Amino acid sequence: MFNPDAVGKSRKSSTTFKVTQESISNFAHAIGESEIINSSVTYSIMISLGPSQALLEENGLDWTRVVHGDQKFQNNRPLHAGDEVTCTSTIETYRAVAGNEIVTVRTDLHCGAELAQVQWTTLVVRG
Repeated sequence: MFNPDAVGKSRKSSTTFKVTQESISNFAHAIGESEIINSSVTYSIMISLGPSQALLEENGLDWTRVVHGDQKFQNNRPLHAGDEVTCTSTIETYRAVAGNEIVTVRTDLHCGAELAQVQWTTLVVRG
């Protein structure tokens, strides 16, 4: 069972992710896109996934029962080769509905002091 008292808890990435043109190109090819110069919005999931997963696991999320509910992005600017990105994931909401748990995590991605992107991931933990 997920810990509902975890709302408001955050986890900052322990390392800085260096964006490279090679990683942008590899991601583009993996999703069937042509060579691109700047990253797609969804590229940033590679950066944010580790810290957000760790935060959720620390608070009791059972991945064997998870269904992806929703994903939203606020893209203030694309990530470019050479950017050094840190991210902070925060458990934003939790609610229990019809025996299921619904958890939303917000992840802020920063390039230095600049907020480059915000992601919201909503997961449904089946009861």
